[in-house]
Amino acid sequence: VDAAILFADILLPAIPLGVGLEFAQGEGPLLHNPVRTMEDVRKLRPVDPETDLGYVMDAIRIPRGELKETPLIGFCGAPFTVASYIIEGGSTREFLKTKTMMYSDPQTWHALMEKLSGVLSDYLLAQIRAGAQAVQVFDSWVGALNAADYHEFVQPYSRRILQAAQQGGI
Repeated sequence: VDAAILFADILLPAIPLGVGLEFAQGEGPLLHNPVRTMEDVRKLRPVDPETDLGYVMDAIRIPRGELKETPLIGFCGAPFTVASYIIEGGSTREFLKTKTMMYSDPQTWHALMEKLSGVLSDYLLAQIRAGAQAVQVFDSWVGALNAADYHEFVQPYSRRILQAAQQGGI
């Protein structure tokens, strides 16, 4: 085996934020408290990945001890993809609410992305400290943006996560 990967859904960090995440059979993720205003962003709870998501860190530590020389890969969602679920309240292909916030309320957009990039960076660092030797950042839905929008609205926040991984030694 060249490597092992620990699967943990990319939306797990949304649970301690307080958005009311539920996985509905046949519908995918549903978020009962979507974030659409600055007040909603302010209501997001602080997240400590070591305590709030400690079960993920334990799930990394356990196989890490058994894998010996086999690398273990951790991962998380990128800020845009996680934000799209949090804003839309679930899955979408159109990203109407997400793009509406980006274009018509950029202050709220940037506040949300700042919050998410911090939470996701901390989450990725916690995985590295727990024993992940490589990490992947999934930005499943970023293809919904053109290059200019990506550079303005997303890249600084994705870069923050990649810098966190480098600080963690990866």
